[in-house]
Amino acid sequence: MSRRLTLLVAGVLTLLLGGAGALLPVPYVALSPGPTENTLGEVKGKPVISISGRQTYPTSGKLSLVTVAYQGDPEAHIDLFTALRGWMDPTVAVVPEETIFPKAVSVKEVEQQNTQEMSTSQQDATAAALNELKIPIKVVVAVASTQKGKPADGKLRRNDQITAVDGTPVHTIDEVAAGVRKHKPGEPVTFAIERDGKPATVEVDTVAGGNGSIVGVMMGTQFKFPFTVNVNVGDVGGPSAGLMFSLGIYDKLTPGPLTGGTSIAGTGTITPDGKVGAIGGIQQKMVGARNTGATVFLTPADNCDDALQAVPKGLRLVKVGTMHEAVKAIDALRTGSGQVASCSAP
Repeated sequence: MSRRLTLLVAGVLTLLLGGAGALLPVPYVALSPGPTENTLGEVKGKPVISISGRQTYPTSGKLSLVTVAYQGDPEAHIDLFTALRGWMDPTVAVVPEETIFPKAVSVKEVEQQNTQEMSTSQQDATAAALNELKIPIKVVVAVASTQKGKPADGKLRRNDQITAVDGTPVHTIDEVAAGVRKHKPGEPVTFAIERDGKPATVEVDTVAGGNGSIVGVMMGTQFKFPFTVNVNVGDVGGPSAGLMFSLGIYDKLTPGPLTGGTSIAGTGTITPDGKVGAIGGIQQKMVGARNTGATVFLTPADNCDDALQAVPKGLRLVKVGTMHEAVKAIDALRTGSGQVASCSAP
C-alpha cells in the first residue's frame, strides 16, 4: 500500500512540476501572421493613403500590406508552453529574443526605431511612386537631431528644412557644413529654414569642434514633394510596407484600377529610386495575405528562396526587384499579356 501511495505522490509531483515548468518564462519571441491593410482602403474610417493638391482617380481591388505580430519581449517573456505550442505550429516562428530586441536596446527604443522606419518608408515610397511617374521632386537638407548642450540645441528642431546659410541658398549637407565652418568659433551663423511649412530665420552661435566651427546639429535629407501625400496605418511599424505604399500611391495617381479589381498583397522595403529590399517574417506574412483572400503575393527577389519553402496553397508568388517590375507584373496579370516573373523560375 505504501508503494502505491509513493507512486501516486510521485506522479502528482511530476505533473505539478511539469505544469509549473511549462509556465516558466523563456527568452524567445513568437512571431505569427499579423493584420493586413489595403493601401487603397481605410483604417478606422480614414483613408490609408490620402492625396491633396493633385488629381487622383477612383480605383478598386486591393493592394494589401502585410504584418507580423509578436508575443514576448524582455519585459514580458513568453512561457515555455507558449514557445512549445509555437514550435508545433507551421504558421508561427519562435525565435531568440535578441533577434527582435538586441540586448543593448530597450523595448521602447525598438518601438521608437520601428516608428521612425515606418515614417521614412512612407517618404521613400512617395518618392518612388513619383519617380516612377516622372513627377519632379526636390531633395532638401533637414535637421535630424541636435546635440544636447551645443548651441543648436533648443534653436533648431528635428525636421527643420535648411534652405540657406547666411543668405546663401544651400542644397546639400556639405554646403550647410561649409557655411558653418566659414565662421570662427563664437561667431553667429544665420540659418534660413522652413518649419512646419512656414519660413523662419534662426541665428546660432558657433563653437570649436571637429575640423573647425560647429553648431551641434546632425543633418539628413528629406523630399519636398509638389503635393501632399499622407499615409495612415495606425500602430504598424517598420519599413517593410514600402513597396505596397508606393503601389497604392501610384494607383491613386493614375487612371483606372491598377489591379483590375483583384486582391494582391505583398511586402518589401523601397528606396526612393524604386529598389525593393528583403524583409523578415516572410512565412507569416504570406499566411496573413492568404487568410484575407489574396491570390497574388509580390515577393522581394531576395526572399524568394525562403518564401518557396512555406508558400500557402492558392497564393502565387511574383518576384520583384524594383517598383517598376511590380507595376509591369500587375499590368501583365490584369491584361493577361506579357510575362510575369515567378519565385519558382530559375
